[in-house]
Amino acid sequence: MRFAIYTLGCKVNQYETQALERELLRRGHVLVPFEDRADAYIVNTCTVTAVSDKKSRGAIRRAKKENPAAVVGVCGCYAQTDPAAVERLGVDLVSGTGDRLAFLDALEALACARQAGPQVLVDDVMGHRSFERLPAGGLAGRTRAMLKVEDGCVNFCSYCIIPYARGPVRSLPLADAAEEARRLAAEGYREIVLTGIEISSWGRDLAGRPGPIELIEAVCAAAPGLRVRLGSLEPRTITADFCRRAAALPNLCPHFHLSLQSGCDATLRRMNRKYDTARYYESVELLRGFYESPAITTDLIVGFPGEDEGEFAQTLDFLRKCAFSSMHIFPYSRRTGTPAAKLLGQVPREEKERRARRARAVAEEMTAAYLSKLVGEELEVLFEEEKGGLWRGHAPNYVEVWARSEEELHNALRPVRVTALRRDGLAGELAEG
Repeated sequence: MRFAIYTLGCKVNQYETQALERELLRRGHVLVPFEDRADAYIVNTCTVTAVSDKKSRGAIRRAKKENPAAVVGVCGCYAQTDPAAVERLGVDLVSGTGDRLAFLDALEALACARQAGPQVLVDDVMGHRSFERLPAGGLAGRTRAMLKVEDGCVNFCSYCIIPYARGPVRSLPLADAAEEARRLAAEGYREIVLTGIEISSWGRDLAGRPGPIELIEAVCAAAPGLRVRLGSLEPRTITADFCRRAAALPNLCPHFHLSLQSGCDATLRRMNRKYDTARYYESVELLRGFYESPAITTDLIVGFPGEDEGEFAQTLDFLRKCAFSSMHIFPYSRRTGTPAAKLLGQVPREEKERRARRARAVAEEMTAAYLSKLVGEELEVLFEEEKGGLWRGHAPNYVEVWARSEEELHNALRPVRVTALRRDGLAGELAEG
């Protein structure tokens, strides 16, 4: 069977897609690009925003148009939260965010005409209590591997649909995470990204309730030759003890993504976030006290219901105070089924876009300031791909670095002396090392 997969959304979805790829290849099937003619198409959907839903529907329609005779299977968060909408698109198989192997079994059966569609395999995600073991690894051609260590979220931020798509917290046991890290090192990966829906909640469902720093220490020790990068962290994870222990790990990347969402305490309360700006800034200062120049990145939602010009101004001031190295900025997306969708003071779309542009301008200033400090420094770069004689890769701080070389550098770690800024990162020269 020739199969193709289209993935939308976060690193967890990317992780689950590579697991689907691995399992189908193990079963003897052939992976082809999504644009090619396939016998079966898989769309791994996202539902974090209304735009994500729209993109998911578009990918499904593309698959059906590419080969009307092919089997189309849909899984992921959008399929979990609105399976009826997916089924109405005329797909053959609808699954959610659990039991991926059963999803593949059904896909194979449909592709071989052993069973007739459509089939809907979506169950009650709130009843999930065990962590689904899927093989860790990377998408085809990638130099870094993803290791999913946690699923689910119980924070119930007022704007977010994901707890209803993913269910309660489930954690990969510590010993299993360490073993997976050793296996990935043996497969030749140079970097591991620890990912999950809310990795700061890792361990709360395990005996003894270990915390994320215990997990990070175990993975770093299990694969000392690999760089270990962290996914998004809840700000309260960052304590003095966390920083002291993290800074002692030589292979842990000094890149910390701390979700912010707003720099105004009143807005944070309406969002049902579990911290205020003072606690967030404490985390920023702790990291800078233990690391010389850590990359601190974040997410921001602008135009949340009730956010007026004064609250937005507070957010801009707080962004400048934190001096982030990079940011992801999103206009608020109204999600049916969340408390925020019913709040008064919904901000007009045009105003949300205007605030997003203003926030991005501040973010660009901060990024340029952070990158400028790196000119003249030597960074260890994991190279990924070549374009026009220039090789692109990432430093430990996740900054994109470009260097000219006639050597084959895919999956190579090389020191680079930074010489200049680029619009998309840094330019440098390969150093002796």
